[in-house]
Amino acid sequence: MISSGQYLEHFKSIPKHVRWTPAQIEQSMRDTLDARPDTGDLWIFGYGSLIWNPVCQFDTQHKAILEGWHRSFCLRTIAGRSSPQSPGRMLSLEPGGRTEGVALRLPACALEDELPILWIREMPTGAYRPIWSPIAMEDGTRPTALVFVADQHHPLYEPNAAVGSVAAFVASAYGPLGTNAEYLFKLKESLASWNVADSYIDNLVDAVVRRQADLAELGGTR
Repeated sequence: MISSGQYLEHFKSIPKHVRWTPAQIEQSMRDTLDARPDTGDLWIFGYGSLIWNPVCQFDTQHKAILEGWHRSFCLRTIAGRSSPQSPGRMLSLEPGGRTEGVALRLPACALEDELPILWIREMPTGAYRPIWSPIAMEDGTRPTALVFVADQHHPLYEPNAAVGSVAAFVASAYGPLGTNAEYLFKLKESLASWNVADSYIDNLVDAVVRRQADLAELGGTR
């Protein structure tokens, strides 16, 4: 879907002033690589769907910790797992705290083929800000990794990502790629498979399940 351009078709409902062109996506990738502090194999820090659906071809993966950032459903979304009629929230990272996730290593020889695919998937609206940050691996090493964090100046950024604010959107949003809740539930499942616990995600899952039960009960009484 990504290579053929079909993936970006799912974002045509987003206003043009927010939606990025392929040229903008490529320029972001080039600018980020120009700022890369090292060379050779490249580590990517996955904290959401990159854990269970990395898209790119990596040669190894390890549990890792990113200091100074925490998970947050702080990006509004009206495409993919949502729509203009059924808006949802997208996961990102915001400053503060720490995040346990999974580091994926892309061989240097594969970067030219794999990174464009990754950028198209992650940056259809430019709502993320690609940065380079050290991560702590279980073996004690601290490689520099590529991390996609929230752009807090982006039109889709939502400053209130508290569970109570986000749950209603996640519980009901759906789009051509599925439901917003499916993403959240898959996230919790994937974190558990790596023995990673995140209280924000756990609390949001509980709130969404309750919200969906309430919606189902209301629907059954009509």
